[in-house]
Amino acid sequence: MDRVRGMSVAVVDPDFERGNIVSDSVCALRPRGVMPRVTRLADVGNPQVLKDQGIDAILIAVDRDKELALHTIEELCHAGTLSLMVYSEHSDEELLIGCMRAGVREFLHYPFTPDVLRDAFDRAANRDPLTPDTKKAMGKLFVFFGAKGGSGVTTAACNFAVSLAQEWKRNTLLIDLDLPLGDAALCLGVRNELSTLDALREANRLDSTYLAHLLSRHESGLRVLGAPGKYLRVPPPDESVNQLLTVACKSFDYVVVDGGSKLDLTDTRLFDLASIIFLVTQVGIAELRNSNRLITDCLQDYGSKVEIVLNRYTADMFGINDEAIEDALTRPAKWRIPNDFAAVRRMQHTAAPLQDSSIQRAIKKMAAAASGLGEEKQDKKRRGGLRGLLGV
Repeated sequence: MDRVRGMSVAVVDPDFERGNIVSDSVCALRPRGVMPRVTRLADVGNPQVLKDQGIDAILIAVDRDKELALHTIEELCHAGTLSLMVYSEHSDEELLIGCMRAGVREFLHYPFTPDVLRDAFDRAANRDPLTPDTKKAMGKLFVFFGAKGGSGVTTAACNFAVSLAQEWKRNTLLIDLDLPLGDAALCLGVRNELSTLDALREANRLDSTYLAHLLSRHESGLRVLGAPGKYLRVPPPDESVNQLLTVACKSFDYVVVDGGSKLDLTDTRLFDLASIIFLVTQVGIAELRNSNRLITDCLQDYGSKVEIVLNRYTADMFGINDEAIEDALTRPAKWRIPNDFAAVRRMQHTAAPLQDSSIQRAIKKMAAAASGLGEEKQDKKRRGGLRGLLGV
């Protein structure tokens, strides 16, 4: 709660009496240093008034004039410079979803106890800062794409993304574009109230701030934009996908996309923006045939970006040797993920990334090579060894 000390806090509530009670509760957190400003919501038709006053945190009541409240919240969230919390006396699911889509991260049910309010401020103080849209360097985009359903694209993409976030400590986002039935969030045990579909539906106002509010966080530090929890037949416009990818790459060091085996993504800029396209396949007649079709047709213009991943690989499986595989694929497979049914089954049952398995070791090598971080680590080790020899 140290960051609450000296904060300028506004309480915006058209109910004067309730606004005073909430203000007193905020003051009670830190009797000295907190300076709440009570403003009636009806007086804040233009959110710019609050932006211009240099306020650190705002609590807004949303159960009186909902439309005006949501408008104000949207504008404040887009500013991305303050902590925003909302409260209501009623449990309104539609209102809650509207607030979350607008960008709110804290929704309190009034009346709330001092502990509830204190916890909300703690979370706000510890929350990662949002990445502004002005970030110049574009992050790297890695696409996982399957030659056939069931090839293991999601398992590979999820563990690849976790490795970047956890092993290499990089700001990483995993986007599930295997719509409408993608299960990347399920695979990682992450609950997502909002989804890829929310980002695509609001693409016209999508920026780094709004994107950040749509994401779930995995324990590894990985951010996840999961697929919707319901089956929805809504093919996203190509322009919406392009906007999502552009904003994501501006906001994160690395963006990993689980593309499933959806060919309709070939009409977007997904492959144009990609640094590497991991074509995931298995050693089987149907899989190798489909891979050949993709490589020689859909991915022909991106040949230099394509890296073939043989998943669930066992040497000479079905009597198909490496030479026959290379002939079918028109090029050598760069990566081989071994077959470890028990490890994958354990991941599916526990919703935890693969740990200490041959599969994860293989994927970890992929992540190190793709990001260049493995070479960077080796260079540091070599330099460190040389300094030691020289006594530096």
